This record gives sequence, structure tokens and C-alpha cells, in this order.
Amino acid sequence: MATTTDLEFFFDPICPFAWVTSRWVEEVVKLRDISVEWKFIALAIVNEDTDYSKFPPAYPALHGLGRRLLRVAAAARAEGGNDAVAAFYTAAGERMHHDGVSVAVFGGEPIPENLVAEVIAAAGLDASLVSAADDESWDALLREETELSLSRTGRDVGTPILTFAPGTDREASLFGPVISSIPRGDAALELWDAVQTLARTPGFAELKRSLRDPLSFD
Repeated sequence: MATTTDLEFFFDPICPFAWVTSRWVEEVVKLRDISVEWKFIALAIVNEDTDYSKFPPAYPALHGLGRRLLRVAAAARAEGGNDAVAAFYTAAGERMHHDGVSVAVFGGEPIPENLVAEVIAAAGLDASLVSAADDESWDALLREETELSLSRTGRDVGTPILTFAPGTDREASLFGPVISSIPRGDAALELWDAVQTLARTPGFAELKRSLRDPLSFD
């Protein structure tokens, strides 16, 4: 059994690419003895100085929803630890991305009124956590973890941010990988090994291509 944290995964539930990457990580967890600590990066904080007029109209609403969901995730952690965060993120990701909420809101539809309560119920968590969504006292923690993640990668990135072997002399962080579908089996392990190698290569900063396949959550 893993006794230390092998990976810190910084996420915002509204990001579909972070969701795909997180499901890849969960695939690796099934195949190897690794442990993951789920941590927070709020796109609302990352973009708080951004001129939203340059972006699609739905961005402020989606980023605000991400902050509200992360407040609940923080409260869930306070009550139930990392496992509660994992359950909440899984439920939030399935509701946002598999059920099409993020696409609908991006297209101009309103955020479903009972979305947060539905996610909490699907995660099997205490219904009283819904009050955390509007509790600004959690924002200091969200900012602390957002700033921690950006201190490891630089500020011109988003989510997810991955930190391998946190707190050890082998600690290394990257934004990404940004993937459009979830690698399974050996392909998942090959990507895991490759990303770790790149993260730990001295001087490595970036690889990128702009051509992307359509998102798939299967």
C-alpha cells in the first residue's frame, strides 16, 4: 500500500480538460499502487484580473460556479478528508461534463438551480454542505492552494496542475497533460511514465500542439 502522496492534482470542477486528465489519473490508480491528493485551483482566482469582455459571455458564470463548487469541496475535505473531495469531484465532473451542464451553460443556458445540492447527494455527502457554496470564508483556502499550484508552474497556465512526489527531492510539477480522451490500460501507464519523465527533466518547460480531437469522456 502507498504510504505517501505520489501526486497532488489541482483541479477546478468546471474544466473539461482537467476532468479528462483526472479520469486518466484514476485509471493509473487502478493499475499501480499510487496515492493522489486532490487539491484546488480556482479559475475565478486565476482570472480575477482578466478582461472577460475578450472571452465568451458564459466565462464569468462558469468560473463563479467553479468557485462555489470548490468551496463545497473544501468543506467536504474538512469533514471527510481527501476521500470526500474525490467523491465530490467525481460527482461534480459527471454532472458538469457527462450530463452536459458545462456545455449548456457555455451556450447561454442558466446554471441549474439545484446543481450543487444534486452533486452533494450524488457524492453521498452530508446535504448540509450546500451552505458552503456561498460561504466566502473558504476563499482564503482556495486562494492559498491556487497560489501554491501557480508557484510551482508559473502563472500563465490553468488547470489541471500536477505535482509528482510533493515534499520530496523528486518533486516536480507541470500544467497538464491536456488530453481529449482518457487513455486506458497500458496507454495510461505509458503516458504517466512519460509525463513524470518530462516533469523531472531539468530545464524542460513546454511541448504543445494546437490540433485537438473532440472531447470524449468515455
